[in-house]
Amino acid sequence: MLQRMKLRWNDLGTARADKAHGKSVDITGWPSAALGVTRTNYFVLTAEVSCCAGCVPSNRLAVIEVFADKELDLTSGALRLSGTLHVETEDAEQWRYQLRAAKPLDGVKGGVTRRTLLAASPLICLPVPVMAQTDGTAVDLHSHAGNLIRASYGREGLLDIASPMKKGGMAAICLCIVADSPVIGSSSGRIRPNRNPRPGELYDFSKIQFGKIHEMVRTQSLTIIKTAADLRAARATQPSVIVTSEGGDFLEGRIERLDEAYQRWQLRQLQLTHYRVNELGDIQTEPAEKGGLTDFGVEVIRRCNSLGIVVDLAHGTFDLVKRAIATTSKPVILSHTALSDRPYPWTRLITTDHARAIASVRGVIGVWPVQQIKDVSSYATDIARMVDVVGVDHVGIGTDQMGLPGGSSMPSYADLPELAGALSKRFKPDEITKLLGGNYRRVFDAALG
Repeated sequence: MLQRMKLRWNDLGTARADKAHGKSVDITGWPSAALGVTRTNYFVLTAEVSCCAGCVPSNRLAVIEVFADKELDLTSGALRLSGTLHVETEDAEQWRYQLRAAKPLDGVKGGVTRRTLLAASPLICLPVPVMAQTDGTAVDLHSHAGNLIRASYGREGLLDIASPMKKGGMAAICLCIVADSPVIGSSSGRIRPNRNPRPGELYDFSKIQFGKIHEMVRTQSLTIIKTAADLRAARATQPSVIVTSEGGDFLEGRIERLDEAYQRWQLRQLQLTHYRVNELGDIQTEPAEKGGLTDFGVEVIRRCNSLGIVVDLAHGTFDLVKRAIATTSKPVILSHTALSDRPYPWTRLITTDHARAIASVRGVIGVWPVQQIKDVSSYATDIARMVDVVGVDHVGIGTDQMGLPGGSSMPSYADLPELAGALSKRFKPDEITKLLGGNYRRVFDAALG
Protein backbone atom coordinates (compact mmCIF):
# COMPACT_ATOMS: atom_id res chain seq x y z
CA MET A 1 0.00 0.00 0.00
CA LEU A 2 1.37 3.41 -1.00
CA GLN A 3 2.24 5.47 2.07
CA ARG A 4 0.91 9.02 1.96
CA MET A 5 2.50 12.00 3.64
CA LYS A 6 0.11 14.16 5.67
CA LEU A 7 0.68 17.70 4.41
CA ARG A 8 -0.05 20.55 6.81
CA TRP A 9 -0.77 24.13 5.77
CA ASN A 10 2.09 25.43 7.83
CA ASP A 11 4.41 23.18 5.80
CA LEU A 12 3.89 25.33 2.70
CA GLY A 13 6.92 27.46 1.97
CA THR A 14 9.21 25.15 3.94
CA ALA A 15 11.65 22.42 2.96
CA ARG A 16 9.21 19.75 4.18
CA ALA A 17 6.68 20.66 1.50
CA ASP A 18 9.26 21.31 -1.21
CA LYS A 19 10.91 17.93 -0.65
CA ALA A 20 7.52 16.26 -1.10
CA HIS A 21 7.60 17.05 -4.83
CA GLY A 22 6.37 13.96 -6.68
CA LYS A 23 5.18 12.22 -3.51
CA SER A 24 1.70 11.09 -2.53
CA VAL A 25 0.20 13.42 0.07
CA ASP A 26 -3.12 14.13 1.72
CA ILE A 27 -4.40 17.47 2.95
CA THR A 28 -7.63 18.98 4.23
CA GLY A 29 -8.78 22.41 3.07
CA TRP A 30 -11.55 24.57 1.64
CA PRO A 31 -12.20 24.46 -2.13
CA SER A 32 -12.83 27.55 -4.27
CA ALA A 33 -13.70 27.74 -7.97
CA ALA A 34 -15.12 30.27 -10.41
CA LEU A 35 -18.25 32.01 -9.15
CA GLY A 36 -21.29 29.76 -9.56
CA VAL A 37 -19.33 26.54 -10.14
CA THR A 38 -20.38 23.77 -7.74
CA ARG A 39 -18.85 20.71 -9.42
CA THR A 40 -15.48 20.70 -11.20
CA ASN A 41 -12.23 18.78 -11.57
CA TYR A 42 -10.17 21.98 -11.26
CA PHE A 43 -10.18 24.33 -8.28
CA VAL A 44 -7.92 25.77 -5.59
CA LEU A 45 -7.65 24.74 -1.97
CA THR A 46 -7.04 27.09 0.98
CA ALA A 47 -6.77 26.74 4.73
CA GLU A 48 -9.79 28.95 5.33
CA VAL A 49 -13.10 29.30 3.54
CA SER A 50 -13.30 31.78 0.62
CA CYS A 51 -16.38 32.86 -1.29
CA CYS A 52 -14.82 32.20 -4.71
CA ALA A 53 -11.51 31.82 -6.54
CA GLY A 54 -11.31 35.59 -6.92
CA CYS A 55 -11.09 35.97 -3.15
CA VAL A 56 -8.31 33.49 -2.44
CA PRO A 57 -5.03 34.87 -1.03
CA SER A 58 -2.62 36.38 -3.55
CA ASN A 59 0.16 34.68 -1.60
CA ARG A 60 1.38 31.89 -3.91
CA LEU A 61 2.47 29.87 -0.86
CA ALA A 62 -1.00 29.94 0.72
CA VAL A 63 -2.91 28.09 -2.02
CA ILE A 64 -2.82 24.60 -3.53
CA GLU A 65 -3.97 24.25 -7.13
CA VAL A 66 -6.00 21.04 -7.50
CA PHE A 67 -6.37 18.86 -10.60
CA ALA A 68 -8.82 16.08 -9.70
CA ASP A 69 -9.38 12.72 -11.40
CA LYS A 70 -13.08 13.53 -11.75
CA GLU A 71 -15.50 16.30 -10.94
CA LEU A 72 -15.97 16.84 -7.21
CA ASP A 73 -18.80 18.45 -5.27
CA LEU A 74 -17.58 21.71 -3.77
CA THR A 75 -20.74 22.57 -1.82
CA SER A 76 -20.41 20.39 1.27
CA GLY A 77 -17.58 22.10 3.10
CA ALA A 78 -13.88 21.39 3.34
CA LEU A 79 -12.39 18.45 1.48
CA ARG A 80 -9.82 15.89 2.52
CA LEU A 81 -7.90 15.00 -0.63
CA SER A 82 -5.05 12.78 -1.66
CA GLY A 83 -2.89 13.13 -4.75
CA THR A 84 0.61 13.74 -6.07
CA LEU A 85 2.25 16.99 -4.99
CA HIS A 86 3.94 19.06 -7.68
CA VAL A 87 6.17 21.95 -6.60
CA GLU A 88 6.42 24.63 -9.30
CA THR A 89 9.89 26.21 -9.21
CA GLU A 90 10.29 27.49 -12.78
CA ASP A 91 7.38 29.92 -13.18
CA ALA A 92 7.19 32.58 -10.47
CA GLU A 93 3.78 33.70 -11.76
CA GLN A 94 2.11 30.37 -10.95
CA TRP A 95 0.96 28.86 -7.67
CA ARG A 96 3.91 27.07 -6.11
CA TYR A 97 1.99 23.93 -5.12
CA GLN A 98 -0.27 21.70 -7.18
CA LEU A 99 -2.12 18.55 -6.16
CA ARG A 100 -2.38 16.34 -9.24
CA ALA A 101 -4.57 13.27 -9.78
CA ALA A 102 -6.48 14.42 -6.71
CA LYS A 103 -9.39 12.44 -5.27
CA PRO A 104 -11.35 12.35 -2.01
CA LEU A 105 -9.50 10.32 0.57
CA ASP A 106 -10.75 6.72 0.81
CA GLY A 107 -13.43 6.27 3.42
CA VAL A 108 -14.38 9.96 3.52
CA LYS A 109 -17.87 10.71 2.25
CA GLY A 110 -18.54 14.24 1.14
CA GLY A 111 -16.77 17.16 2.69
CA VAL A 112 -15.50 17.97 6.14
CA THR A 113 -17.57 20.34 8.28
CA ARG A 114 -16.10 23.58 9.57
CA ARG A 115 -16.37 22.21 13.12
CA THR A 116 -14.36 19.13 12.13
CA LEU A 117 -11.81 21.30 10.35
CA LEU A 118 -11.36 23.57 13.36
CA ALA A 119 -10.99 20.55 15.60
CA ALA A 120 -8.10 19.47 13.38
CA SER A 121 -6.46 22.91 13.60
CA PRO A 122 -2.89 21.63 14.14
CA LEU A 123 -3.11 20.09 10.67
CA ILE A 124 -4.59 23.02 8.79
CA CYS A 125 -3.32 26.16 10.49
CA LEU A 126 -1.86 28.46 7.84
CA PRO A 127 1.13 30.36 9.25
CA VAL A 128 -0.22 33.80 10.09
CA PRO A 129 3.06 35.61 9.43
CA VAL A 130 3.06 34.43 5.80
CA MET A 131 -0.44 35.81 5.27
CA ALA A 132 -0.13 38.98 7.32
CA GLN A 133 3.22 40.16 6.02
CA THR A 134 2.27 40.07 2.35
CA ASP A 135 -0.53 42.59 2.74
CA GLY A 136 0.92 45.00 0.21
CA THR A 137 3.05 47.27 2.41
CA ALA A 138 6.59 46.09 1.62
CA VAL A 139 9.33 48.43 0.38
CA ASP A 140 12.56 47.55 -1.47
CA LEU A 141 15.41 49.88 -0.47
CA HIS A 142 17.35 49.41 -3.72
CA SER A 143 16.26 48.23 -7.17
CA HIS A 144 17.00 48.48 -10.90
CA ALA A 145 13.83 46.57 -11.81
CA GLY A 146 12.21 46.91 -15.19
CA ASN A 147 15.49 46.68 -17.11
CA LEU A 148 16.14 50.34 -16.35
CA ILE A 149 19.90 50.25 -16.86
CA ARG A 150 19.87 48.60 -20.30
CA ALA A 151 16.83 50.52 -21.45
CA SER A 152 18.60 53.80 -20.70
CA TYR A 153 21.11 52.94 -23.42
CA GLY A 154 18.29 52.32 -25.89
CA ARG A 155 19.36 48.73 -26.53
CA GLU A 156 16.40 47.04 -24.86
CA GLY A 157 12.93 48.01 -23.72
CA LEU A 158 11.48 48.50 -20.27
CA LEU A 159 9.95 45.46 -18.57
CA ASP A 160 6.81 45.15 -16.48
CA ILE A 161 7.35 45.71 -12.79
CA ALA A 162 3.81 46.52 -11.70
CA SER A 163 2.46 42.97 -12.07
CA PRO A 164 5.05 41.15 -9.92
CA MET A 165 4.86 43.96 -7.34
CA LYS A 166 1.11 43.50 -7.04
CA LYS A 167 1.43 39.71 -6.95
CA GLY A 168 4.06 39.67 -4.23
CA GLY A 169 2.76 42.53 -2.12
CA MET A 170 5.51 45.07 -2.84
CA ALA A 171 4.10 48.56 -2.31
CA ALA A 172 7.11 50.65 -3.35
CA ILE A 173 10.64 50.28 -4.66
CA CYS A 174 13.55 52.70 -4.58
CA LEU A 175 14.15 52.63 -8.33
CA CYS A 176 17.73 53.62 -9.09
CA ILE A 177 19.49 55.27 -11.96
CA VAL A 178 23.24 54.54 -12.08
CA ALA A 179 24.94 57.92 -12.19
CA ASP A 180 28.42 56.68 -13.11
CA SER A 181 27.19 54.05 -15.58
CA PRO A 182 28.99 55.38 -18.71
CA VAL A 183 32.44 55.14 -17.11
CA ILE A 184 32.40 51.82 -15.22
CA GLY A 185 32.81 48.22 -16.34
CA SER A 186 33.95 44.79 -15.27
CA SER A 187 37.72 44.46 -14.75
CA SER A 188 39.77 41.88 -12.86
CA GLY A 189 36.61 40.22 -11.60
CA ARG A 190 35.04 43.36 -10.16
CA ILE A 191 33.32 46.51 -11.33
CA ARG A 192 35.69 49.45 -11.67
CA PRO A 193 35.93 52.84 -13.38
CA ASN A 194 37.51 52.45 -16.82
CA ARG A 195 38.03 56.11 -17.74
CA ASN A 196 37.41 59.63 -16.53
CA PRO A 197 34.08 61.17 -17.51
CA ARG A 198 33.89 64.07 -19.94
CA PRO A 199 32.55 67.34 -18.50
CA GLY A 200 28.77 67.12 -18.33
CA GLU A 201 28.68 63.48 -19.47
CA LEU A 202 27.35 61.96 -16.26
CA TYR A 203 24.86 64.77 -15.77
CA ASP A 204 23.48 64.37 -19.29
CA PHE A 205 23.23 60.57 -19.08
CA SER A 206 21.57 60.74 -15.68
CA LYS A 207 18.84 62.92 -17.15
CA ILE A 208 18.17 60.19 -19.72
CA GLN A 209 17.88 57.63 -16.91
CA PHE A 210 15.57 59.82 -14.82
CA GLY A 211 13.44 60.21 -17.94
CA LYS A 212 13.22 56.43 -18.28
CA ILE A 213 11.90 56.14 -14.73
CA HIS A 214 9.19 58.66 -15.54
CA GLU A 215 8.40 56.81 -18.78
CA MET A 216 7.99 53.59 -16.79
CA VAL A 217 5.69 55.33 -14.36
CA ARG A 218 3.49 56.64 -17.18
CA THR A 219 3.28 53.44 -19.20
CA GLN A 220 2.71 51.10 -16.26
CA SER A 221 0.33 53.30 -14.25
CA LEU A 222 2.74 53.51 -11.34
CA THR A 223 2.87 56.30 -8.75
CA ILE A 224 5.87 58.42 -7.80
CA ILE A 225 6.34 58.88 -4.07
CA LYS A 226 7.00 62.57 -3.38
CA THR A 227 6.02 63.05 0.26
CA ALA A 228 6.05 61.15 3.54
CA ALA A 229 2.26 60.96 3.34
CA ASP A 230 2.54 59.34 -0.11
CA LEU A 231 4.61 56.48 1.28
CA ARG A 232 2.41 56.07 4.34
CA ALA A 233 -0.52 55.53 1.98
CA ALA A 234 1.35 53.31 -0.53
CA ARG A 235 0.05 49.78 -1.08
CA ALA A 236 0.82 47.10 -3.66
CA THR A 237 -2.63 47.48 -5.20
CA GLN A 238 -1.21 50.68 -6.73
CA PRO A 239 2.57 50.11 -6.92
CA SER A 240 4.86 53.09 -6.45
CA VAL A 241 8.46 54.08 -7.03
CA ILE A 242 10.82 56.31 -5.08
CA VAL A 243 13.09 58.04 -7.59
CA THR A 244 16.65 57.23 -6.54
CA SER A 245 20.17 57.86 -7.81
CA GLU A 246 22.92 55.34 -7.20
CA GLY A 247 25.79 57.79 -6.93
CA GLY A 248 25.91 61.57 -6.72
CA ASP A 249 28.13 61.68 -9.80
CA PHE A 250 25.56 63.61 -11.85
CA LEU A 251 26.08 66.57 -9.52
CA GLU A 252 29.66 66.96 -10.80
CA GLY A 253 30.42 69.10 -7.76
CA ARG A 254 27.46 71.46 -8.27
CA ILE A 255 25.03 71.54 -5.34
CA GLU A 256 22.31 73.33 -7.33
CA ARG A 257 21.81 70.17 -9.37
CA LEU A 258 20.51 68.44 -6.26
CA ASP A 259 17.68 70.98 -6.07
CA GLU A 260 17.07 70.52 -9.79
CA ALA A 261 16.78 66.72 -9.44
CA TYR A 262 14.47 67.15 -6.46
CA GLN A 263 12.14 69.47 -8.36
CA ARG A 264 12.34 68.18 -11.94
CA TRP A 265 12.72 64.44 -11.43
CA GLN A 266 11.23 64.07 -7.90
CA LEU A 267 14.48 62.61 -6.55
CA ARG A 268 13.82 61.42 -3.00
CA GLN A 269 16.78 59.13 -2.28
CA LEU A 270 20.46 59.70 -3.03
CA GLN A 271 23.26 57.17 -2.67
CA LEU A 272 26.39 59.31 -2.36
CA THR A 273 28.87 57.02 -4.12
CA HIS A 274 28.94 53.99 -6.40
CA TYR A 275 31.88 52.38 -8.26
CA ARG A 276 33.82 55.58 -8.86
CA VAL A 277 35.56 57.77 -6.31
CA ASN A 278 33.60 60.95 -6.93
CA GLU A 279 33.35 64.48 -5.57
CA LEU A 280 31.53 63.24 -2.47
CA GLY A 281 34.00 60.69 -1.18
CA ASP A 282 35.71 57.31 -1.14
CA ILE A 283 34.28 53.90 -1.97
CA GLN A 284 34.77 50.39 -0.64
CA THR A 285 36.02 48.94 -3.92
CA GLU A 286 38.86 51.37 -4.75
CA PRO A 287 41.85 52.79 -2.83
CA ALA A 288 40.88 55.75 -0.65
CA GLU A 289 41.71 59.14 -2.11
CA LYS A 290 39.58 61.62 -0.19
CA GLY A 291 39.93 60.54 3.44
CA GLY A 292 36.29 59.44 3.54
CA LEU A 293 33.51 61.97 3.05
CA THR A 294 34.59 65.22 1.39
CA ASP A 295 33.48 68.72 2.35
CA PHE A 296 31.23 68.69 -0.70
CA GLY A 297 29.77 65.42 0.57
CA VAL A 298 29.00 67.14 3.86
CA GLU A 299 27.26 69.94 1.95
CA VAL A 300 25.21 67.43 -0.02
CA ILE A 301 24.07 65.58 3.11
CA ARG A 302 22.99 68.83 4.75
CA ARG A 303 21.08 69.87 1.65
CA CYS A 304 19.40 66.44 1.47
CA ASN A 305 18.35 66.83 5.10
CA SER A 306 16.92 70.26 4.29
CA LEU A 307 15.09 69.30 1.09
CA GLY A 308 13.76 65.94 2.25
CA ILE A 309 15.93 63.36 0.47
CA VAL A 310 16.93 60.06 2.09
CA VAL A 311 20.73 59.70 2.27
CA ASP A 312 22.09 56.27 1.32
CA LEU A 313 25.65 55.39 2.38
CA ALA A 314 25.97 52.13 0.40
CA HIS A 315 29.35 51.64 -1.34
CA GLY A 316 31.00 54.27 0.89
CA THR A 317 34.01 53.46 3.06
CA PHE A 318 33.65 53.17 6.81
CA ASP A 319 35.50 56.49 7.13
CA LEU A 320 32.91 58.07 4.83
CA VAL A 321 30.13 56.56 6.93
CA LYS A 322 31.56 57.83 10.20
CA ARG A 323 31.76 61.42 8.98
CA ALA A 324 28.34 61.14 7.35
CA ILE A 325 26.62 60.07 10.57
CA ALA A 326 28.38 62.88 12.40
CA THR A 327 26.95 65.29 9.81
CA THR A 328 23.37 64.16 9.26
CA SER A 329 20.43 65.45 11.27
CA LYS A 330 18.16 62.72 9.87
CA PRO A 331 18.32 58.90 9.85
CA VAL A 332 20.26 57.39 6.94
CA ILE A 333 20.23 54.03 5.17
CA LEU A 334 22.79 51.64 3.75
CA SER A 335 20.59 50.13 1.09
CA HIS A 336 22.22 46.89 -0.09
CA THR A 337 24.90 44.83 1.60
CA ALA A 338 25.44 41.96 4.05
CA LEU A 339 27.64 41.16 7.03
CA SER A 340 31.17 39.81 6.75
CA ASP A 341 33.13 38.46 9.69
CA ARG A 342 36.34 38.56 7.65
CA PRO A 343 36.21 41.42 5.16
CA TYR A 344 38.58 41.13 2.21
CA PRO A 345 40.01 43.92 0.02
CA TRP A 346 37.44 45.79 -2.08
CA THR A 347 34.50 44.03 -0.43
CA ARG A 348 30.98 45.43 -0.64
CA LEU A 349 30.12 43.70 2.63
CA ILE A 350 30.31 45.44 5.99
CA THR A 351 31.59 44.68 9.48
CA THR A 352 29.52 44.72 12.64
CA ASP A 353 30.97 48.13 13.59
CA HIS A 354 30.03 49.51 10.18
CA ALA A 355 26.48 48.19 10.62
CA ARG A 356 26.14 49.55 14.16
CA ALA A 357 27.22 53.00 12.97
CA ILE A 358 24.18 53.12 10.67
CA ALA A 359 21.89 51.95 13.48
CA SER A 360 23.30 54.60 15.83
CA VAL A 361 21.46 57.33 13.90
CA ARG A 362 18.20 55.33 13.75
CA GLY A 363 19.13 54.13 10.27
CA VAL A 364 18.28 51.00 8.30
CA ILE A 365 20.51 48.48 6.50
CA GLY A 366 19.10 46.71 3.46
CA VAL A 367 20.28 43.10 3.13
CA TRP A 368 20.65 41.85 -0.44
CA PRO A 369 19.96 38.40 -1.98
CA VAL A 370 23.24 37.90 -3.81
CA GLN A 371 23.49 34.58 -5.64
CA GLN A 372 25.98 33.21 -3.11
CA ILE A 373 22.91 33.13 -0.85
CA LYS A 374 21.53 29.99 -2.49
CA ASP A 375 17.79 30.43 -1.88
CA VAL A 376 15.15 32.56 -0.21
CA SER A 377 15.50 30.61 3.03
CA SER A 378 19.21 31.45 3.15
CA TYR A 379 18.35 35.07 2.36
CA ALA A 380 16.12 35.10 5.44
CA THR A 381 19.04 33.71 7.45
CA ASP A 382 21.28 36.59 6.34
CA ILE A 383 18.58 39.07 7.32
CA ALA A 384 18.42 37.42 10.74
CA ARG A 385 22.22 37.69 11.10
CA MET A 386 21.98 41.42 10.55
CA VAL A 387 19.14 41.67 13.08
CA ASP A 388 21.32 39.90 15.63
CA VAL A 389 23.90 42.68 15.25
CA VAL A 390 21.80 45.86 15.03
CA GLY A 391 18.31 44.90 16.17
CA VAL A 392 15.04 44.34 14.36
CA ASP A 393 14.35 48.08 14.04
CA HIS A 394 17.34 48.69 11.78
CA VAL A 395 17.12 46.07 9.00
CA GLY A 396 15.28 46.00 5.68
CA ILE A 397 15.55 44.42 2.23
CA GLY A 398 17.59 45.83 -0.65
CA THR A 399 17.19 43.39 -3.52
CA ASP A 400 19.34 45.22 -6.11
CA GLN A 401 17.00 43.59 -8.62
CA MET A 402 18.49 43.47 -12.14
CA GLY A 403 21.65 45.04 -10.75
CA LEU A 404 23.45 42.00 -9.35
CA PRO A 405 26.08 40.79 -11.85
CA GLY A 406 26.02 37.26 -10.42
CA GLY A 407 22.25 36.89 -10.25
CA SER A 408 19.79 36.94 -7.37
CA SER A 409 18.30 34.36 -5.05
CA MET A 410 15.05 36.39 -5.12
CA PRO A 411 14.77 37.58 -8.73
CA SER A 412 11.07 38.48 -8.70
CA TYR A 413 8.88 40.50 -6.38
CA ALA A 414 6.36 37.67 -6.75
CA ASP A 415 8.74 35.69 -4.49
CA LEU A 416 8.18 38.05 -1.55
CA PRO A 417 5.59 35.81 0.18
CA GLU A 418 8.15 33.01 0.17
CA LEU A 419 10.61 35.30 1.96
CA ALA A 420 7.91 36.23 4.47
CA GLY A 421 7.30 32.55 5.11
CA ALA A 422 11.00 31.91 5.70
CA LEU A 423 11.22 34.87 8.08
CA SER A 424 8.21 33.61 10.02
CA LYS A 425 10.33 30.78 11.42
CA ARG A 426 12.30 33.33 13.43
CA PHE A 427 10.28 36.55 13.67
CA LYS A 428 6.86 37.64 14.92
CA PRO A 429 4.33 39.20 12.50
CA ASP A 430 4.99 42.77 13.65
CA GLU A 431 8.74 42.21 13.30
CA ILE A 432 8.36 40.92 9.76
CA THR A 433 6.32 44.02 8.96
CA LYS A 434 9.31 46.12 10.05
CA LEU A 435 11.84 44.07 8.07
CA LEU A 436 9.83 44.09 4.84
CA GLY A 437 9.35 47.84 4.77
CA GLY A 438 8.19 49.26 8.08
CA ASN A 439 11.68 50.30 9.16
CA TYR A 440 12.33 52.07 5.87
CA ARG A 441 8.96 53.82 6.09
CA ARG A 442 10.05 55.22 9.46
CA VAL A 443 13.32 56.57 8.00
CA PHE A 444 11.53 58.03 4.98
CA ASP A 445 8.97 59.69 7.21
CA ALA A 446 11.74 61.23 9.34
CA ALA A 447 13.74 62.36 6.29
CA LEU A 448 10.81 63.99 4.53
CA GLY A 449 8.59 64.91 7.42
